[in-house]
Amino acid sequence: MKEFERAQWRCRRGLLELDIILQRFMDKHYIHMSAQQLQQFETLLSLPDNDLWDLISARKLTKDNHLQSVLRLLQES
Repeated sequence: MKEFERAQWRCRRGLLELDIILQRFMDKHYIHMSAQQLQQFETLLSLPDNDLWDLISARKLTKDNHLQSVLRLLQES
């Protein structure tokens, strides 16, 4: 549970749009994710707000293919 709470805290961002998407994602997907997906999510959370938003909104594409599964879940949230 501590990791869930830490991830929730990291999901609090400077952009309202990100806050909404990330909270929906946490509520819907976080507890069902594999260890690999959790690591991918942590990698995405380490991005600056604008870069993360550009990936979620598909304004930019990532060259890092191993992030695609979690990115798709975020885009669906």
